[in-house]
Amino acid sequence: MTRKCTRTEREPTIALINIVFLMLVFFMVVGTLAAPLDGKLALVRTDGIEATAPSDALVIHPDGRMSHMGAPVGSAIAFFDTLPHEARSRVRIVPDRDLPAHQLVTLGRTLREAGAGTVVIVTERGLQ
Repeated sequence: MTRKCTRTEREPTIALINIVFLMLVFFMVVGTLAAPLDGKLALVRTDGIEATAPSDALVIHPDGRMSHMGAPVGSAIAFFDTLPHEARSRVRIVPDRDLPAHQLVTLGRTLREAGAGTVVIVTERGLQ
């Protein structure tokens, strides 16, 4: 009497899991976007640095007054007219946090109508 050996069909899921895991490890190692920093490198600390507005920006005070590089400016159009032509494509304004929003929106519209390509509002986080 001979016994027949019955083989059961095994699913190749373990082999598939191993291949996927190895591919994951491979792409994690190869996919490094930037070289690591030198371990002895000490980065600059910015804890005590006071942020100041960019010099080419129009500063708007809480009462609506405007200034550029410390000098008072009569209107947004007057400020825009003093800009060199290459600076008119991107006009930066630094509003005080207490300036009413409707005044800031009106100022932005005025600069766009005057010919500004983009009006960028510089915020506190952008200064740091």
